Amino acid sequence: MTFDLEYNSERPHLIIPEYGRHMQKMINHCVALETKEERNTMAKAIINVMGNLQPHLRDVPDFKHKLWDQLYIMSDFKLDADSPYEIPSKEELQEKPEGLPYPKSASKYRYYGNNIQTMISVALSWDEDDNEKQEALTFVIANHMKKCYLNWNKDTVDDAVIFKHLFELSEGKIDLRESGEELALSKNLLRKRSSQGSNKGKTHSNNKGKSNNNHKYRKR
Repeated sequence: MTFDLEYNSERPHLIIPEYGRHMQKMINHCVALETKEERNTMAKAIINVMGNLQPHLRDVPDFKHKLWDQLYIMSDFKLDADSPYEIPSKEELQEKPEGLPYPKSASKYRYYGNNIQTMISVALSWDEDDNEKQEALTFVIANHMKKCYLNWNKDTVDDAVIFKHLFELSEGKIDLRESGEELALSKNLLRKRSSQGSNKGKTHSNNKGKSNNNHKYRKR
């Protein structure tokens, strides 16, 4: 008595392995049918089976469209059947995606973050007629830059340094160096940061005290 054993290394390649080999054989059989009427009937039956095997696709918009696309992909685009949707092409599937551009960083002043450049671009895009609104946003940006500088560099910083960096990041379009205005005090920004740290410390100590009390109760 002899058995013909099949090994995966000798079997045809599965295009979408999630559906299994039996589904691939059904699709190959559908492609080999002689009449188009038979292929249409079997293709619809295969779509129903594929929907049962992938129930999570029911939450995807146009999941039937996705199933029909997968059917043609698994047939290596050889299936000649009437689809209710536009049939995808093999070239479209094999087309390489466009390369993603590298993210722009805030020049050499990385401690300001990448979003600061977006904020500056927004301020420059506003109409010059609304000068008061644009000026308010400009000082908001400068105060945010000062806060970032204090978080990553020193405990104090002169406003002139922030104005100089803002002038460079805006390519000379925002100049507050001779404005005579003052930004938020460094101690106020640092006080907010230290208060957040102290609250975390209090929470940790309170939790530690609770754990010690629970340990005492257990001993009793």
